[in-house]
Amino acid sequence: MANLVTLTGASGFIARHILVRLLDGGYRVRATLRDATRGDALFDEISPSLSAPEEARKRLEFVSLDLETDDGWDAALAGSDALVHTASPFPLEMPKDEMDLIRPAVEGTKRALGAATRAGVRRVVLTSSVASIMGDGSRPGSAPLTEEDWTDPERHEISAYTKSKTLAEMAAWDHVKTADPAMELTTICPGLVMGAPLGASIGSSMNIVQRILRRKDPMLARIGLSLVDVGDVAEAHVRALSRPESIGKRILMAHDFLWFRDMAETFKARFPERKFVTRVAPDWLVRILARFDGTIRAILPMLGKEVRTDPTRARELLGIEFRDPRDSLEDAARALIRMGLD
Repeated sequence: MANLVTLTGASGFIARHILVRLLDGGYRVRATLRDATRGDALFDEISPSLSAPEEARKRLEFVSLDLETDDGWDAALAGSDALVHTASPFPLEMPKDEMDLIRPAVEGTKRALGAATRAGVRRVVLTSSVASIMGDGSRPGSAPLTEEDWTDPERHEISAYTKSKTLAEMAAWDHVKTADPAMELTTICPGLVMGAPLGASIGSSMNIVQRILRRKDPMLARIGLSLVDVGDVAEAHVRALSRPESIGKRILMAHDFLWFRDMAETFKARFPERKFVTRVAPDWLVRILARFDGTIRAILPMLGKEVRTDPTRARELLGIEFRDPRDSLEDAARALIRMGLD
C-alpha cells in the first residue's frame, strides 16, 4: 500500500469520494486545491461520510495548486508514494475557443506527471473519460467499445471537452513512453458519473438530472449516455493503487446505456408525486434548439447514437461490481431536491 498519496483537484465531485475512500483505507493524503485555505470547509463537508473523521483529519493535509501554473507542483509531489490526478476542467457549456478547455487539461496533466517524475513517484492513477474512448459516438450499432478503442482528436465533429480528455490522456501515456518508462500508470475512463455529491458542490454531470427535474425541456432529445455510479468510479481509483495488474492499463468505467427518456422514466417511477417530461423531440427540433442552448449544443454530436461499452476489464482487474445506474440517478435527484436545487 502506498503510504502518502497526492490527490489533485480534491474538491471535485469524483475526487471527494476518492478522498473519503483513501482516508478510510488508512492512507495519508496530500490533497490539492486552488486555494488550500478552503481545505477545512471541504473536510467538514466530507466528514459525515468518514468512518473515523477525527483520526482521518490527522492524515490529511491541503496544499494550493493550479493546473495552469508551475508553482507548487514539486512541493505537492515531494515525498509522495503515489499520485491520483483527477484535476481537469469540466464546463457546463463549451467555450468559444476550444483551447480554453484543452490547454489546462493537457498542460495540467503534463505538469502533474512531470512533477511525479522529478519526485520519483512511480505509481500514478489518472482520471480520464469514456470520451477518450468513444469520441462523440462515432460507432453506433457496432460491437461494444473497449479500452483498445481511442477517440481520434483530429475529427472535427468532436466537442472541445472530448478533445481535451483525449489529448490529456494521450499526453500521459506519451510521458510514460518518452520521459519516464518506469512510471506505473493506470487511467480510469468513466462514463457519465452519477450519484449523491459529498457536500454542496455538485458535479457538472448533475446538470442533466437538474434539467429533467425542472422539466426545462418540453421534449427530450434522443440522446443517451453510458452511466456509472460515482462510488464505483472512486473505488476503481483506490483499488488500482494496490492492484499491480492494473499498471499500464486503461480501465473503462461505464455500465448501462440509458437514453434521456430512460432517465426520465426512472424518475417518474421513483418520484410518483412529481411530473416529468418523457416525450422525445424530433432530431430536427433539437438541432434548432442547440443554436440557442449551449448545454444542448455540447452533446449534439451524440444525437440518435446508441454506443455500448464493455466494462469487463474493471470487473476482472479491479473486482468492481457495478451499481445499478438507476439507483445512482435516484441518489443524484434526491440530493438535488434536498439542497433545493430542483
